[in-house]
Amino acid sequence: MKLRNQSAVSEFLLMEVTKDRELQPVLFILFLGMYLVTVLGNLLIILAIISDCHLHTPMYFFLSSLSCTDICLSTTTISKMLASIQTQSRSIPYTGCLTQMGFVLVFASWESFLLGIMAYDRYVAICHPLRYTVIMSPALCGLLLSLSLSICTADALLHTLMVLKLSFCTDFKIPLFFCEVVQVIKLACSDTFINDFLIYFATCTLGGIPLSGILFSYAQIASSVLTMPSLGRKYKAFSTCGSHLLVVSLFYGTGLGVYISSAVSDSSRRIAVASVMYTVVTPVLNPFIYSLRNRDMKRALSELIGRVPSLLQLYFLLWIGV
Repeated sequence: MKLRNQSAVSEFLLMEVTKDRELQPVLFILFLGMYLVTVLGNLLIILAIISDCHLHTPMYFFLSSLSCTDICLSTTTISKMLASIQTQSRSIPYTGCLTQMGFVLVFASWESFLLGIMAYDRYVAICHPLRYTVIMSPALCGLLLSLSLSICTADALLHTLMVLKLSFCTDFKIPLFFCEVVQVIKLACSDTFINDFLIYFATCTLGGIPLSGILFSYAQIASSVLTMPSLGRKYKAFSTCGSHLLVVSLFYGTGLGVYISSAVSDSSRRIAVASVMYTVVTPVLNPFIYSLRNRDMKRALSELIGRVPSLLQLYFLLWIGV
């Protein structure tokens, strides 16, 4: 079979959301609603943190960064999905596919780093409370944020440049609703050993290091909390970590589900559903988790909502459960 180089690739074909034409409007409204809830919920968290001086702490600084990442990740994936449903076109330009792939890599890996940094922040706050403000200085917070983003961006650029060197044959069908690096590499006809090695290395590094940091931080937190004599202090310490632990479980659980589905199942539909859980459902749930389980956040949101018209105020007060 004669190979075609990357210059001959004009477009890829994404998976069709549904073949049922009558179901397409329903799915369009569903995904559009989820996207709007994601953007609005995370934007409210960012605005509440900015407007409330009591929330100008490292914990909420990283939370606002996480919310921004969720908005960007959802915009990168859902926008193309909505356009495909509306236009009934599965095609995505070659350059557009690589661009989307790069942004998905950046925001997904950055979210992993942010969760690891937030775990370290909780570790310092609980295990070294007297030195918290000294250790978690604004300079260190800014350094952790910029360094993690730089690493994730460099990793995404490396994968994108390596994909540019691949040759493709005649099968341009990606079994997902968006361009994902592993699925794009599988379509290549040329040798992908280096690409596969980089994928495994990046997954172990960018996923393994933050996860190891999370496990270490919470092991230290659990050890420190168990030595506290007061039940009230124990409850307060665990309650400050509850939302973060839930988000970590959701993020890594759905992310692991994607790769398990890819490894053990040949069904492209199941892999696609798992990827939707990872890139769409998780960013939708994060604002609810942090707003419903955090008194300071609920108070800040209530004050923020008090500045909007009465109709929106009623809706958002019901949303946060006040």
